[in-house]
Amino acid sequence: MIDAGLLLLRGVSGGLLAGHGAQKTFGAFEGPGPEGTRGIMKMLRMQPPHVWGHAAGLSELVGGGLTALGALNPIGPLVACAPMLVATTTVHWGKPVWATKGGPELPLVNLASFLAVAMAGPGRWSVDGLLGIRVPRWMVGLTAAGVVGGTALALATRGAEEPAAQGQPAEQPAGVGEAAAAAAAASDEREVELQAERQPARSRRVPQQG
Repeated sequence: MIDAGLLLLRGVSGGLLAGHGAQKTFGAFEGPGPEGTRGIMKMLRMQPPHVWGHAAGLSELVGGGLTALGALNPIGPLVACAPMLVATTTVHWGKPVWATKGGPELPLVNLASFLAVAMAGPGRWSVDGLLGIRVPRWMVGLTAAGVVGGTALALATRGAEEPAAQGQPAEQPAGVGEAAAAAAAASDEREVELQAERQPARSRRVPQQG
C-alpha cells in the first residue's frame, strides 16, 4: 500500500507540474508558451525575463516529469521545489495563506509533496525501483545546492518595483482584482497569467469620443 500511495503522490503532483511546465515551454494545453511566459516574468520583475521564463518552464517540466516517473530520485522533486519557492516569494508573498486570497497555499502543498517524495523515496513502482537506480550522494548535494543557488539568484536579480505616479494610484484594467481572486483557487500562477493577457488589450484601447 505504501508503494501505491507513493505512486499516487508522484503521479498527481509530478504529472500536473510537468504539464504546467509544458504550458510554459511549448504552449501545450492552452498554455502561454515561451512568449507569454516571458511576459509573466516581466510582470514579476524577473531579469532578464526570457531567461527566467525558460528556467521556470524547464524546471517544472523536468522536475515534475522525473518525479512522476520516479526516476533519479530525489533529483526530480528537488528541482520541482525551485519554481514553487520562486512562486511563493514573488506571486504570493505578503498575502494571506489561502489560495482564494491569492496566497501561497497551492505552492506550499506542492512543496510538501515534493519534499515528502524526496525523503521517502519513489517506492518500488517506479523507474528507480524497477531498475535498481540509486543516485550518488554527491549528485544529490549538487542538485540541492543548484536549487538553493538558482532560487537566490532569481530573487536577487529582480528589478525594483516602479512607484506609482505621485498623487495618482497605479492604473489597473477593470475587473483584474476580481478575476485574479477567483483564478487563484485554480492555479498558483493564474493570477499573473490573467494580468499578462490583459495588458496588451489595455494598450490597444481607444477612448470613445463623447
